[in-house]
Amino acid sequence: MPNISQKGQNMPQSPIRKLVPFAEAAIREGRIIYQLNIGQPDIKTPKVALDAIKNNSIEVLSYSHSAGFLSYREKLAKYYEKHDIPVSSEDIIITTGGSEALNFTMGSITDPGDEIIIPEPFYANYNAFAETSGVKIVPIQASFENNFALPPVSEFENLITEKTKAILLCNPGNPTGYLYTKEEIQQIADLAIKHDIFVVADEVYREFTYDGVTHHSIMSIKGLEDHAIMVDSVSKRYSMCGARIGCLVSKNKEVMAAAMKFAQARLSPPTFAQIASEAALDTPQEYFDDVNKEYTLRRNILIEGLEKIEGVKVAKPKGAFYCIAELPVENAEDFAKWLLENFQHNNETVMVAPAAGFYSTPNTGLNQVRIAYVLKRENLERAIDILEEALKQYNK
Repeated sequence: MPNISQKGQNMPQSPIRKLVPFAEAAIREGRIIYQLNIGQPDIKTPKVALDAIKNNSIEVLSYSHSAGFLSYREKLAKYYEKHDIPVSSEDIIITTGGSEALNFTMGSITDPGDEIIIPEPFYANYNAFAETSGVKIVPIQASFENNFALPPVSEFENLITEKTKAILLCNPGNPTGYLYTKEEIQQIADLAIKHDIFVVADEVYREFTYDGVTHHSIMSIKGLEDHAIMVDSVSKRYSMCGARIGCLVSKNKEVMAAAMKFAQARLSPPTFAQIASEAALDTPQEYFDDVNKEYTLRRNILIEGLEKIEGVKVAKPKGAFYCIAELPVENAEDFAKWLLENFQHNNETVMVAPAAGFYSTPNTGLNQVRIAYVLKRENLERAIDILEEALKQYNK
């Protein structure tokens, strides 16, 4: 039998999705599962986006430009301008989700063996994107005790070598929900300029900020134009995960020229999804105001509920819709499997994402889970009660 590639063997499983077979088996047995493991919003997609597809009279489903619809990129540039991100349509390439934008970025700025520094825990698929490009992730550990704030810049600088090509930030953070301050963003920008490296910012959760704090984009830093690369997506902003539309944004012409070659190789992003995404830009501000109020309430319910469970510690997020919780267990992955295979409370259970997969450092975060507060309030409250009962039984 022929062998698969070493790359295929090394490709990490998603910690978010690898427990799906256990969940499917539980569902077949008739159990109800409250899914706290995946960032799939239950907020309705804006009607204007869905209507753009329903009412479209397109007769030929043709290729678009490899960079995406010009009309969409122009409209997107105006959206960014409102967020103090001064870019033009030429600085934007539409991608098939933020994932493709990250793959294009790594392909455009790194060669096999190069290094990217990332504060951990980080979005688990960064490991997969790095493996695809032959890139080494150099982790720098953020602290649970201060809600995963940016580690000291001196620690970043100590890790920079001749192979370092970029620092990658997720802001607000997945899985931590941490929102970087303006000062923290400026510190990373100054470091990038000093060492002539890139800063890649995954900003797909830009709209989700709480407690009156403000999101600061890496693209807003003056003097960083040749160093800054932003990754974005409609998935969370408009509750359009299935559209698979994102974008890569940079004012660095060489980066964009290289990324365009990758875009041409995959031909074009999907047409109908671009139509919906372009229309979604007409979503009124009231939509985001209502969504943020809802997520603030959900966050508060979750954090207050978790803090009442004996032995549980939780870092309080300022953005996105995730938090990291430490559980009174030795191995959160074993616990997560047990929840699906062996536990039920009134025929219900919960599904969480073991946090070890969000770290690059081995044997880190073993007792942590990522929880997504994307359920309606009554279901979130029920899920917390189930988790509390599960921990009591598991630790008997």
